[in-house]
Amino acid sequence: MVDEYLFEETLSSEQVFSGELLHVFSDRVRLSDGHESVREWITHPGAVVIIALLDNGKLLFERQYRYSVKDVMLELPAGKREAGEHMLDTARRELREETGYKAKTWRHLSTIHPCLGFSSERIEIFLAQGLVFVGHARDEGELMEVLEISLADAVMAVRDGEITDGKTVAALFWAEKIIAGTWSLPS
Repeated sequence: MVDEYLFEETLSSEQVFSGELLHVFSDRVRLSDGHESVREWITHPGAVVIIALLDNGKLLFERQYRYSVKDVMLELPAGKREAGEHMLDTARRELREETGYKAKTWRHLSTIHPCLGFSSERIEIFLAQGLVFVGHARDEGELMEVLEISLADAVMAVRDGEITDGKTVAALFWAEKIIAGTWSLPS
């Protein structure tokens, strides 16, 4: 299928904000029908979310305060990619730093784009198994509680509105299918 009629041509791009993590741009674009429009968007280095499956069948979760929503949130382990870092290395680093676990086996499951209307962010979903506790190595100011939660309880927490984090909801969708055996692992 040819989708050329859906593409937009960038006519100009202006960076309107530059922060430690995010950079905001305002671009003027030409639509395929000839009209012009403005696209405001944010660059993001990318991130990972980890389905960390313990030998007891439970998943590792974190509770931490998220300033943007001014609340303590329940999430799967996750984190942003450092410059030049391979996404699997990001997943390994974040799991170890935040939860104190290392995994013997890793599988990449999928990629999601959580805010594609205004952000270039992509999040890679990984499955980590064969977990061994080695002690966390959190960054300064990174405060959280690590919990073990069954998949069934996590899915119920999504239903009940206790888990609202998009990356966690998407990863739990994958976890449910993989653990139940209704989907095979991607090659």
